[in-house]
Amino acid sequence: MSVRATARITAVRDSRGTTSLPVLESDGPLALRRTRSVLPGSARVTVVGAMSAPLGGDRLALEVRAARGARLTVDAAAATVALPGPGPSAQPARYDIALNVEQDARLDWLPEQLISAHGSVLTMTTRAELAPTARLMLREEQILGRHGEITGTLISRLTVHRAGRPLLDQQVAYGPAAPGGWDGPAVLGGHRAAGQLLLVEPAFEEKGPESRVLGPTAVLTRLAGPAVLVTALAADARELRTVLDRASDELTCTASR
Repeated sequence: MSVRATARITAVRDSRGTTSLPVLESDGPLALRRTRSVLPGSARVTVVGAMSAPLGGDRLALEVRAARGARLTVDAAAATVALPGPGPSAQPARYDIALNVEQDARLDWLPEQLISAHGSVLTMTTRAELAPTARLMLREEQILGRHGEITGTLISRLTVHRAGRPLLDQQVAYGPAAPGGWDGPAVLGGHRAAGQLLLVEPAFEEKGPESRVLGPTAVLTRLAGPAVLVTALAADARELRTVLDRASDELTCTASR
């Protein structure tokens, strides 16, 4: 039997100048836990998988709102594994994420890897709506297949609007049901880990990092706005995380100057 579940997080800045969580609603496999933040005045929520999901046919959604002036980090306790549903006629799964970051708010969206297991079919969408002075750090990592297995089908779309205007809209598709060439030299080139790091930083409005190559399979691209996008391929999850962490440290240091 498929699962339909929606979890919600709302972070607000309180009278003491810290961030509180008036809304923290878990549902189905999406269990939300308050955890300790290392950033002053910030709140942190960790997503803990309460059951195996998403399975074929599941419909999951997570809605996150960082209200004016709030500081929020959302991470995960473990990787998300997309699995095939029971029976030969299982429907594709969906996982929809909506991020809303208001004026002077900051959201660090840092989930663990999404693993596309053999036989699974998952469509994942992430939509971010940002105010002009909002800050967003967003990391996505896709691991195509568990160790020694062929990947499932994964379709992932990321859409970001800032001040009501499009900033980024991109889609990737991997696996047996994806268009031909997804594993060719123009896309993955045999790699099994793909990821990106997006930083929308108002401080980059005047001057930000310039586009450049970060390594053999990684590049930093300056977007048309106060934002940069790092995209990377790697042989495995560890190598991918190393590349993205290094880029995150560099961008954070640049933004704080």
